[in-house]
Amino acid sequence: MTDTGTPAEPVRITTERRGHVLLIRLDRPEKRNAADFSMLQQLSAAYGELDSDPELRVGLVHAAGDHFTAGLDLADIGPRITADGIDYVDADGINPWQVSGRALTKPVVMAVQGICLTLGIELMLASDIVVAADSTRFGQLEVSRGILPFGGATLRFPRAVGWGNAMRWILTGDMFDAAEALRIGLVQEVVPDGIQFDRALELAERIAAQAPLAVQAALANARLAVRSGDQAAEAELQPALVRLASSDDARIGLEAFASRTTARFTGH
Repeated sequence: MTDTGTPAEPVRITTERRGHVLLIRLDRPEKRNAADFSMLQQLSAAYGELDSDPELRVGLVHAAGDHFTAGLDLADIGPRITADGIDYVDADGINPWQVSGRALTKPVVMAVQGICLTLGIELMLASDIVVAADSTRFGQLEVSRGILPFGGATLRFPRAVGWGNAMRWILTGDMFDAAEALRIGLVQEVVPDGIQFDRALELAERIAAQAPLAVQAALANARLAVRSGDQAAEAELQPALVRLASSDDARIGLEAFASRTTARFTGH
């Protein structure tokens, strides 16, 4: 396991490679994983590592301790907000909330537990699959603090769960439970407490076993449809298919199908 801190900077994010999966752990349990500026910087660096390393195929974001995150550490972040907002992503990093900068090209699975507030929900909305412990409690609390969600909830929450469901929680700042999160489609699975990481890892490893270029192409096309509309995504389907058909992984997949064996994809 490695950390992304420096001698002058506290460790807030630790990473571990598990095969082709990069485990990214929020690591400030004594503060319920509240995100200060160091955590934001280190999380963006971890996402940059996931995206740039060809050996890594999937990210799994999880958290140390009893809680996923209490949201922003406003005492630390508040004074850093300038007239231009707040910037915590360096040249090699990627904004984990995907509201600015380079787009992440690889899928992210998340495991959440305890309380998951504000930017935690927005991180879920920017990821691809979420597994929640059954006692998890969620809250999009920004309006109760005099600000608005600025990590993508206003964009993605209505798309993910429908307008009324999103506004019910964004505009009231009320808390809701894992059963409600599953009902509205904010999370994909709810499991017993303590199992969420193992189940998320199963899903991440299942994705990592597929052809990496195909996974990334499918993800990119789905995101293109969301960002630019169906027509833009439709126009890219055939060109993407042509590119993939000439890859080593397409050959490996066809050979495995013909021989009824398990494909071992290379990402080429």
